[in-house]
Amino acid sequence: MTTKVFVMILSFWCLSSAASAQQASPTPVTKANARPTLSPMAPAAEPFDNADVATMAKQCVSLDTEAGVIDIELYPEQAPESVRNFLNLTAMGLFDGTSFSRVVPGFVIQGGNMWSREGGKVIRPIGERARRTVRDEPNKILHERGVVSLARPDEPNQATTDFFILVSSAHSLDGKFAAFGRVTKGMDVVDAINKAKVTDEKPEKPVRVSKATAAACPAR
Repeated sequence: MTTKVFVMILSFWCLSSAASAQQASPTPVTKANARPTLSPMAPAAEPFDNADVATMAKQCVSLDTEAGVIDIELYPEQAPESVRNFLNLTAMGLFDGTSFSRVVPGFVIQGGNMWSREGGKVIRPIGERARRTVRDEPNKILHERGVVSLARPDEPNQATTDFFILVSSAHSLDGKFAAFGRVTKGMDVVDAINKAKVTDEKPEKPVRVSKATAAACPAR
């Protein structure tokens, strides 16, 4: 076979292979319907989302704990969103099974931490709700014995579900934290929880909230 004939055969083979490869390549399929862009889901409506100040002021919260019952009156006139948050969490049963997980002797007991729930597990919807923040509402309520206030880290507007009850006055907190309620009955229970043995502000046997209930305040 001459060199010229060999080159012609080789060129023909290359062209045939290229044509076959083009025919074998599948044609990209374009979807008839483009995938829609999903918008972030709005938080689900909660029981007191549309309640006005007058309606919330008529509600009181009762914490039935392993140490006894703590009754709390609320002040939405001073801290409406803090009260709304507290009432919603109560009405949805999210405080049930939580414990007073931080105790500072002679100062406060702190509850409402969703991760202190019985069993130590938090399912996704509760975890998402637990991370929702509440803006600060500093007000004229003095932080005195029996006052209930919204706990938060050092960063402003980062309060979530935690609250604390004072066993003594702490005026350094006035105008900084959102005081939103006061214990009307059960300070002996608060004192008992505060006097329990603790290590680094963690009680050795945290007192659990069996049931938290929001209901119309009793007549006085």
